[in-house]
Amino acid sequence: MSITLADARIVTPAGVHEGWITVEDGRFTHIGQGQAPRDGHSLAGRYVVPGFVDMHTHGGAGGSFPSGDQEEARRVAAFHAEHGTTTIVASLVTAAPADLARATAALAELCDDGLLAGVHFEGPYIARARCGAHNPSLLRAPSPGEFAGLLKAGRGHVRMLTIAPELPGGLDTVRAAVSEGVIAALGHSDATYDQAREAIEAGCTVATHLYNALPSLHHREPGPIAALLEDERVTIELINDGVHVHPAMLRLASAVAGANRTALITDAMAAAGIGDGTYRLGSLEVEVADGVARLVEGGSIAGSTLTMDVAFRRSVQEVGVSIVEAAEMASLTPARVLGLSDDIGSITVGKHADLVVLDDALTVQGVMRQGTWITTP
Repeated sequence: MSITLADARIVTPAGVHEGWITVEDGRFTHIGQGQAPRDGHSLAGRYVVPGFVDMHTHGGAGGSFPSGDQEEARRVAAFHAEHGTTTIVASLVTAAPADLARATAALAELCDDGLLAGVHFEGPYIARARCGAHNPSLLRAPSPGEFAGLLKAGRGHVRMLTIAPELPGGLDTVRAAVSEGVIAALGHSDATYDQAREAIEAGCTVATHLYNALPSLHHREPGPIAALLEDERVTIELINDGVHVHPAMLRLASAVAGANRTALITDAMAAAGIGDGTYRLGSLEVEVADGVARLVEGGSIAGSTLTMDVAFRRSVQEVGVSIVEAAEMASLTPARVLGLSDDIGSITVGKHADLVVLDDALTVQGVMRQGTWITTP
């Protein structure tokens, strides 16, 4: 199949230009400026940005990845795809070892099918004082041996492990994860500045939802946030939903790290796209009111109801980054972190034809994944 998209404002790593794109056999084959050389599908001057890559998602449309239910997982992926996410990682939460292994094995089958880009363990190796919406009774000290069992269940599809490296066995587990090609992410941690630096040296290269579930910045006790921001080896995740982080702190982080080290994520849970009500995140009950998800017991923020198109739009309109930078933060940077940037993350000849069509208000008008329209503009 071949299709030409004409009359578009194409957002590439080099900038924005008016032109056309040809897609053949699911990949970008030509990207040109000006008038298309043949008749095509006119986008009437709309923006075309690369398909979004969400490397930290728990659910949506009433479904949840931590349940390990494949039909729920398919519903989650389809919902987020309609909002522009063409590549999605399934994030799990703290659970008993057998439950984690069962969910991982089920989701690995969907990775085999290409629906998911991998599995992310957010817990159980996290700090009790910073556990947020994780069941504290199920937290455990990091264990390379136990983690090896989870890797076996994942059959090569485990992409990332969020860990509090200051815990006993933490650094050894970081090294074990990295040695198996798994991204080690510092998060839900009470680490000091020096402990965070030690973790980075051991192999931590991602900051799980920077600011959230970490000690705050302080001028005499800088903590892990400063260590993560200042190290060029670390990519920071940011939840830009207007709830988790103030826009000023988003501007600070993105200014320090730059778009090439900043990945927008949703951290979405089952309520995304459904509305207010009572839900579950892992083993815990969550109440969603006015779009904000909090634990029924304790009131901690419990994920979000965010979608990537909203995170993208807020980054441009509220945070003030350029549309080119927002595209890098929502697509190319997370693709690079996941080791997938040869195939996805930018509108580049040879890559998969994953794209999102946006109007002037940056609302989604169409989504294409690997050359097939999910929603047609």
